[in-house]
Amino acid sequence: MALLLPATTLDEARALLAAMAARGLTLATAESCTGGLIAAALTAIAGSSAVVVGGFVAYSNAMKTRMVGVPEEMLRRAGAVSEEVARAMAEGALRETGADLALSCTGIAGPGGATPGKPVGLVFVGVARRGGGPAPVERHLFPGDRAAVRAATVDAALALARRTLGEP
Repeated sequence: MALLLPATTLDEARALLAAMAARGLTLATAESCTGGLIAAALTAIAGSSAVVVGGFVAYSNAMKTRMVGVPEEMLRRAGAVSEEVARAMAEGALRETGADLALSCTGIAGPGGATPGKPVGLVFVGVARRGGGPAPVERHLFPGDRAAVRAATVDAALALARRTLGEP
């Protein structure tokens, strides 16, 4: 069964890959709430292997620590769904893969999982760039069901990467 992604998402992925390939840059992902959908959107495009080096699906806190080096203390203090963890995930993916750019996301896709101050739809998307200083992180509150939150997160991550490269 083929993965069905909206044409607009595939267009964003295609544009990001083209911009990165033109610059000779590589990309990695560290995903939680999307479960690999960012990497899936990118690798749905033929020729993506020239840019995409790999990715991590760090769904549990233990995997966030083990795979991309998110400190356990940070997870206890800030919680998995936080700006700090999104930043650490992006920076960890950059470090672990040697890529030039890394995207991360952590959030609550629902329908359960909300906590006081962290509602369903809350997502943090981060991007780290080799030599680019601390990873910028965006906070989003996406409406809709689980599928809608996850799809919006993929689109937000791709758009953040393009903006990081100075692309429209």
